[in-house]
Order: sequence, then C-alpha cells, then structure tokens
Amino acid sequence: MNINSEWLKKGFVDEAIPSGVDLVEAVKTLKKEKNALLMAHYYQKNEIQDIADFVGDSLALAWEASQTNADIILLSGVLFMGETAKILSPDKKVLIPDFNAGCSLADSCPADAFEDFIKQHPGHVVVTYVNTTADVKALSDIVVTSTNAVKIINSIPKDKKIVFGPDRNLGNYLQSVSGREMVLWDGACHVHEKFSVEKIVDLKKEYPEAEVIAHPECKKPVLTISDFIGSTASLLKYTQTSGSSQFIVATESGVLHQMQLASKDKTFIPAPPSDSTCGCNDCEFMRLNTLEKIYLTLKYEYPEVNVEEDIRVKAIKPIEKMFELSGDLLKK
Repeated sequence: MNINSEWLKKGFVDEAIPSGVDLVEAVKTLKKEKNALLMAHYYQKNEIQDIADFVGDSLALAWEASQTNADIILLSGVLFMGETAKILSPDKKVLIPDFNAGCSLADSCPADAFEDFIKQHPGHVVVTYVNTTADVKALSDIVVTSTNAVKIINSIPKDKKIVFGPDRNLGNYLQSVSGREMVLWDGACHVHEKFSVEKIVDLKKEYPEAEVIAHPECKKPVLTISDFIGSTASLLKYTQTSGSSQFIVATESGVLHQMQLASKDKTFIPAPPSDSTCGCNDCEFMRLNTLEKIYLTLKYEYPEVNVEEDIRVKAIKPIEKMFELSGDLLKK
C-alpha cells in the first residue's frame, strides 16, 4: 500500500472519520477481520484500555508479543514497546497509533553515546531498562523491566561489574536494595522525575490514612516517604491485597483506571507533579494515542514498526535472557 506523504510527515494516519461511526464496534470488527491483537500499556487512556485485548506493563506486553498467534500486533503505548514487539515477533506486522509517541527516558540514551560509555567501562555486564531503543538493546547483555530488575541484578555473579542504563533513579533504587555498586547512565523519565514530595506530604495531611505507593523510577526523596515501591504491575497488585482503602499513587495516572476497576471500594489519588497546578502526572507521549488513531491505524495498517534485521538479531538476545531470568514473574 502506498503511504500518504502527509501521514509520513505527521507520523500518523490523518484521515477524516465518517460521522456516525461507532469507533469501539469498528475497532472490534477490524480486529476480527485482520486477526489483529490490540495491546495497551497501563498508562493509556481509559477508553483504550477498555477496548484492548490485553493490558499490561512492559514485561507482560513483551511476553504477550512473543506468544501471540495474531497476524497483526497493534501496540498502544510508545515506540520502544512497538520495537520490542517487532524484535520478538518479526513475522508479525507491528503497528503503533502514532510515531510521535516516543519516550523521554529512551531519548536520554542515544545508542552512539551509550556505546562510548560502555567502552569506557570494559568487562562490565551491560544491563539496560526496557525503556530504550532497539539500537541500545542491541548493545546490552540483559534487558530488565521494573518488575524483574531486582531479581535479575541479584542473579548476576558478585564478581561481575555492572553498567546500568538509562534510568539513574531506578539504578539508584536497585543499588540500595541489592547492595550492588553499578555504573549508572544519567537518564530519567520526565513523568517520574516531576513528582513533588511537598505536594505528596500535603496530600497525606488531607488523606492521613492513605498509603503512598511509588514506582522506582521516582526520585529518592519520593521513594523515602513511600509505604510501598514497585513496578506498575506490582503497584496494581498491592492495591488489591493491601488492607488500606486509600492510596496516593506516584506513577503515571493511567494505571489508576485498572486499580479502580479491580478495587471499586477503594480510593486512588494521583500524586501531583511539582511544576503544575493539575492533580495528576501524565505522560505526554502515551497520551498521543487515541481511539480515533487506533481505528485509522487498523484500517490503513500504518504506522508500521520495523527493526533492521542485524539490530533485531542482536537485540533479541538480551530480551530472551530477561525472560530466562524472570522465572515465575512471567506467570503473574
């Protein structure tokens, strides 16, 4: 199919949708006709999560992409997630709703600069967070997600030195809980960097019974005042098993939708950022995806994610190593 030049410029399908189209039903019909699997990250808008065939964190999305029998994978998240799906399922057509849906953390770690960084630390095991480009994964020995990072770091022999990138906050957290010293790349997520300790403390005064739960990408002061620290999936599970009925949640606010669906009788308060008067902290890249774009992406099968084969072959090895070391975490 010839790709419209305007789509190429804009990074998404920009076509009018006829009035009266029921987008939810239209997406369901297209998924069935094309044997397409719609996967959504927890940080997507509520209406996208509700129509997705599978909703999960980065580890679960990667594993699902490696196991599906679908002909088309539509990954509603950000670009590196689409790349990961393509790396794992090269025979599938992988689509994302908008090529502009990048990641500030992945952008903070250019492959050429990271390669130079690795060369400065020879003999180190190179561990990278999944929030990286395919090119960076291709330079890595092991990929981790926030779900399995502690387990994998602890599995590396004590006599091995470690380079960890790109998230310095996650790296610092891993050092604190594992006791391992690591050489850290200086990158960060724009969402998790912005949570305000002062505003969280103010919220605690308003909700004194609330537990503060935080993602390990947050800065250390936020983690210090948190009652529980964990990956997106771990935070979700914790809210279901905790005896508390109120939670102040320091991660991207999209996950609150799943928390509320699972625990209708509990209250979830998004932790606010320091530089905004709004009461939540959203990823500007995740929010580029819309139900309209998902419909158009399925209809026209664009934007399509491709990874050069030489990069894919290198990048799949550290991901497969992650799966191998994740063990029972893949079953949760």
